[in-house]
Amino acid sequence: MPKKICVLGLGYVGLPTACMFAVQGHKVVGVDVKPGLVEAIGKGDVHIEEAGLKTMLQAAINSRNLETRAEVEPADIFIISVPTPISEEKHADLSYVEKAGRSIVPHLSCGNLVILESTVPPGTTANMLCGILSQSKLKAGVDFHVAHSPERVLPGNVFSELVTNDRVVGGLTPACAEAA
Repeated sequence: MPKKICVLGLGYVGLPTACMFAVQGHKVVGVDVKPGLVEAIGKGDVHIEEAGLKTMLQAAINSRNLETRAEVEPADIFIISVPTPISEEKHADLSYVEKAGRSIVPHLSCGNLVILESTVPPGTTANMLCGILSQSKLKAGVDFHVAHSPERVLPGNVFSELVTNDRVVGGLTPACAEAA
């Protein structure tokens, strides 16, 4: 049965991911904090160079399975695909992950799956993201699933790599990993 998926971050990984799920029949809400970007993507305009992206985006929109928003809404699955730039001090800037996690909290329900797809330091999912999500009063690994599956794609070949690359998936519990 198709699930409703909320993809947070419509960059070079998030947007192709959202499009692929939508074209496969899932209801997808693509969320980004840049209102102009949300509006442009909703009209079928792309902001990144990626072979086949414009065609895939238009197919996703025409299927009526992809909608874009500036705010998170309830879903079955939340995929966090936001940037984690490296600071001058050589530390990952996790502020985007933190903001994404906080935006999910009001919409988190029992049985949901939250996947952190951004590349982050070890322990970020369990220590930071789960701490933020616990503000929902639900218990990670018990009431909802949490997993980390860092993106590993090269720009220019994203669609092929999203489909064919092996994925590393780590879950907070074995059940979380299985759900992811």
